[in-house]
Amino acid sequence: MPDIDATDRRILAVLQKEGRISNADLSERVNLSPSACHRRVQRLEEDGYIAAYVALIDARRIGKPTTVFVEITLQGQADDLLDAFEHAIARVPDVLECHLMAGTADYLLKILAEDTEDFARIHRQYLSRLPGVAKMQSSFALRTVIKTTAIAV
Repeated sequence: MPDIDATDRRILAVLQKEGRISNADLSERVNLSPSACHRRVQRLEEDGYIAAYVALIDARRIGKPTTVFVEITLQGQADDLLDAFEHAIARVPDVLECHLMAGTADYLLKILAEDTEDFARIHRQYLSRLPGVAKMQSSFALRTVIKTTAIAV
């Protein structure tokens, strides 16, 4: 992060944990005038350091307490097969994350479900129909030990 200084890092650290903080409160927390703080936040947004502001929803409160990690191995590594898979997986509404991996599996998915029956529905309706899949292994999270969206800056 060569383009940002310690003050920018403090701004990012606060905004990651308190995205709705007012500019006045943020400026106090990082020891800047409100106008200087506002200019820095705008620059961080324009330069892409701040990608978006979002509301993080409690999955349990909306009835999706079950986290499932799915490892997927494809039949091959050809670009057209990878593209077809990635295009299809982007349309699965229950997938929170999809990562192209190095190692034994080609992709790792993070899925939220209501329970095992709901995951079975997701599997039948979507995952079993993905193109080029040779092997799929699902693991259910028993308990979340650490969960954060904050990146160390």
